[in-house]
Amino acid sequence: MKFLDSLFGKKENAAQLGEPATVDDADAAVDATFERAEAELQLKTEAAMGLWGLGSGESWAADLEAGTITFVNARGWEITAPVQVVGTLNTTDGTWLWGWDHPSVPAPVSGHAGLVRDFGAKHGLEALTTRMIEASEADGWTFAALACYLAGAQGAYRGPAGDALVFMTYGEVSIRDPGAG
Repeated sequence: MKFLDSLFGKKENAAQLGEPATVDDADAAVDATFERAEAELQLKTEAAMGLWGLGSGESWAADLEAGTITFVNARGWEITAPVQVVGTLNTTDGTWLWGWDHPSVPAPVSGHAGLVRDFGAKHGLEALTTRMIEASEADGWTFAALACYLAGAQGAYRGPAGDALVFMTYGEVSIRDPGAG
């Protein structure tokens, strides 16, 4: 499985173990889900960049108690959406802490992370069901893409918070142009 190979290293060659070198249908289905999730997030991100300027130097703030994220783009537009925290990546030690069991994440904004945990439990993916794991920023994006896909969210965002990167999904955006009369 590509996902597991990238996170944990490649499996031993089945032929060396005397086993037939076949692709397990369940593994292929899981890989296909990750590939669809990443492709979908890429399209959603490109749309957000074109429509309201995501990634163009905007400022952002998340209010986890209110369950919202607000971006202010280069035009001064305020873009607000419901937010969910998928997890955080500690850039100092390379550990990922899932939003579904994070001390700084209120339960109401951890639901999308919980969907990933449930997917991991269903498919026996320990990285998705273990509270804290070693991970990279690329892994964080993969996790966020999966959460976005499973939840039907509008997109995902990664924002810095001290020594951590917070990976979030967001729902339907509302745009307010303070300069419009």
